[in-house]
Amino acid sequence: MAPTSTPQTPFGRVLTAMVTPFTADGALDLDGAQRLATHLVDAGNDGLIINGTTGESPTTSDAEKSDLVRAVLEAVGDRAHVVAGVGTNDTHHSIELARAAEKTGAHGLLVVTPYYNKPPQEGLYRHFKAVADATGLPVMLYDIPGRSGVPINTETLVRLAEHPRIVANKDAKGDLGRAGWAIARSGLAWYSGDDMLNLPLLSVGAVGFVSVVGHVVTPDLRALVDAYVSGDVAKATEIHQKLLPVYTGMFRTQGVMTAKAALTLQGLPAGPLRAPMIECSPEEIEQLKIDLAAGGVQL
Repeated sequence: MAPTSTPQTPFGRVLTAMVTPFTADGALDLDGAQRLATHLVDAGNDGLIINGTTGESPTTSDAEKSDLVRAVLEAVGDRAHVVAGVGTNDTHHSIELARAAEKTGAHGLLVVTPYYNKPPQEGLYRHFKAVADATGLPVMLYDIPGRSGVPINTETLVRLAEHPRIVANKDAKGDLGRAGWAIARSGLAWYSGDDMLNLPLLSVGAVGFVSVVGHVVTPDLRALVDAYVSGDVAKATEIHQKLLPVYTGMFRTQGVMTAKAALTLQGLPAGPLRAPMIECSPEEIEQLKIDLAAGGVQL
C-alpha cells in the first residue's frame, strides 16, 4: 500500500481517474494501461481510479475490468493506491464487481450513486451499505447528481460514515455550502471530483482530488495541494489561476474525450473511444491545444 495513506487521507491526496487505453481495433490495451499508470504515478499521483466514468466503465466487460485492475496493480501497486470503480445502478451487480476487485487485489473501491433509476435516500443508503458490507476494502463514495440524477443528501452521508469501511467521498455535486456541512458532520475524507473546484473544496475541508486533468498536470496539482496544506494559500491560488485554462479546456466536452486527445498529443497510451463516446473533432483538438498551452502544458 502506498505510504501516503493516513486516516485523514486514506487514498493519499492526488489521484487521477485514469482513462482505459484501447488498441486501434478497440480491444483492451493492457500494456498501454501499465505504461500510462506508470507515467501517472511517476508524475506524482498517490493513486489511480480504475474503471471509473473516465475509464469508460459503461462499455467495458466485467472480465475486462478485472484484467485492467490486475495489470495496473502489477505496474504500480507497490507505489500507489489502485482504487477500482465498482458502482452500477444494480446493487447485486455492484457487489459482484466489488468482490471481484477485492479478489484481484484492489486497494479500495469507488462506488458511484446508482444512476438513471433514481432511488430514494433510503435506497441509496442500503445500496452503499450492501456494497461496503461485501468486502473488507475501504470505500470512497462518489456523489455526482449531474450524471446520476440524484444527490447523496448530507443526512445520508452522515449515516453512511458510521460504516467502518466507508471512509471517503468524491464530491462532484458542485455545492460548496453543502460540502462544508457534510464534511463537518460526517468526518469523511473529502476528495474534489470537480477540477474547477479543487482549491475551493480544500478551503472547506477537502483533503485532495480525484482528477481528470491529472492526466496532463499532476505535478501542478501536487504543488497546489502541498502549498495549501503547508499554509501557503497565495501559492495555491497562483497555481489554481494558472490551471484555469486547463480546467476549462478539458471540460469543453466530455472529459474522457479530451483526456484521450491530450494523451495522444503527448504520445502517451490512450487509443480510441468505445461507442457511444466519440473522438474529438479536429476543431475540438485545435481548441484543446490552445487551452492546454495557455495553462502551461507542453505538447
